[in-house]
Amino acid sequence: MVTVAYSALMGVCHAHQSNYKGVKLEEVVVGNRVALLAVLLMAQGMVSAEVNITRSLHSFEVDHGDTSIEVKRQQNPDAVITGPFAKVSRPCPPLCVQPHQVADGVKTIGIRELVDFMQTELAVGEGLLIDARTPDWHARGTIPGSINLPYTVMNRKAGATELDVADTFEILGVVEDDSGWIFSEAAHLVLWCNGNWCGQSPAAIRGLLAEGYPADKIAYFRGGMEDWVQYGMTVVIP
Repeated sequence: MVTVAYSALMGVCHAHQSNYKGVKLEEVVVGNRVALLAVLLMAQGMVSAEVNITRSLHSFEVDHGDTSIEVKRQQNPDAVITGPFAKVSRPCPPLCVQPHQVADGVKTIGIRELVDFMQTELAVGEGLLIDARTPDWHARGTIPGSINLPYTVMNRKAGATELDVADTFEILGVVEDDSGWIFSEAAHLVLWCNGNWCGQSPAAIRGLLAEGYPADKIAYFRGGMEDWVQYGMTVVIP
């Protein structure tokens, strides 16, 4: 920042010096002071510029329980990541990289698409954002607007019981009649966990699909909490 301002100032001063002939010294000094002020104001503007989510979106509100949360990026450009999501190495197995396409028909999305979902389907009650991690992970911090439904209540291979599945489906807007589960009014879902190396939300998605949940009503935020934190987005501590 200082280098940019200094370079700009030198350019302005050089321009003034090239026109010094026939100009009073007082006028030169005043001119350079004005130029310096302009450059310093420019530099200050650079420092205080907002850090947006997208070009046109600085922040938005999302309901989290009974509270409205402003979702935005970290405004300090010098901020760095600390904690578990700053790690670059994890034992595999079990923390192995997950496929980009978790299952046929399930869309994989990034932060931009997640933000769009949070402002549309989630906002109007047609979608649910699901933190599929175990409660201990959820307690460390979650994406605003999420509800915690661990993969262990959605996947029978992970220990989910008949009652777990029934209770989960009630939350998701699935009903049951004599013919079985009816998904016509079921919510559109985005499931996520800790990141590309985390298998919790993929396990949840596979469990939902095994019960008949429509693939076109499920999306997978593969980057999960790791991407969310790395982008400096708002985190809620339950």
